[in-house]
Amino acid sequence: MTDTQVTWLTQEAFDRLKNELDELIANRPVIAAEINARREEGDLKENGGYHAAREEQGQQEARIRQLQELLRTAQVGTAPVDSDVAAPGTVLTIRYDDDDTERVLLGSHEEGNHDDLQVISPNSPLGAALLGARVGETREYQLPGGGQMKVTLTAVAPFVG
Repeated sequence: MTDTQVTWLTQEAFDRLKNELDELIANRPVIAAEINARREEGDLKENGGYHAAREEQGQQEARIRQLQELLRTAQVGTAPVDSDVAAPGTVLTIRYDDDDTERVLLGSHEEGNHDDLQVISPNSPLGAALLGARVGETREYQLPGGGQMKVTLTAVAPFVG
């Protein structure tokens, strides 16, 4: 396997991100024209409009590169079907030490919001701890403050969208 991270996406999320990428690419000439227009205003050191347009161009190009890489490595389609193992594209019901339960989607934040379903990345401490866990298994992960938290996987279901 390569160092590239595969991201699971629904077809709907893939299409939405592809449309965003197409719009950003189509908008490149508009930003270039804005930069040229601002450049012709005179002294570039004192030209706030020029610097703002260059900043916008930089942010747009960074998002284009991010989307291109994400879409290049995306796994599109239905969620995994193994019903008792936590994998990207599955909805997990988890129980914390304090008996509090929560349903989460193990996947990319690019997938977007889905009602009351929080999306957790497989690369996050919680997501990494749950990845590959079987129903009934308890895993431990590191909290941002340095402490440890135990979580038990109580159910796994494919994400329907």
